[in-house]
Amino acid sequence: MASSQEGKADAQLFQLLSNLLQQVEALTNQEEVELRSKIEALGLEVTKVPPKSTKNLDELEIARELDKLSAKLDDVDEMISSAVAADPQVQSLLSGTADLWWPVITATADERQNFTAPVVDDKLKEKSNASD
Repeated sequence: MASSQEGKADAQLFQLLSNLLQQVEALTNQEEVELRSKIEALGLEVTKVPPKSTKNLDELEIARELDKLSAKLDDVDEMISSAVAADPQVQSLLSGTADLWWPVITATADERQNFTAPVVDDKLKEKSNASD
């Protein structure tokens, strides 16, 4: 079962992605409807709680479930790849922030419990930028 810390890390990651997308939209003055819907769909998929199994799975059933998960991951990879190919800014954004999201995606459940995303107050950020 997913821990609350793990759920927090997921929520923080998708909040970060949403914030970055808003910044890109503000800079380009274009609404990225398709990319926004892909991020939302991925967020929903990642945070789904699997139904409790009423029986023990045998090896074939486990293999089938793993195949289904692999197919979902392939779909996510295709969505990200198509978004990157369609828009160089998306590629730049993903590359520039990979150090934030890649460890979360590749971490084990135990490793993810140790993640905490920095919380940045936009007003403080604006003040520090104004004083530079």
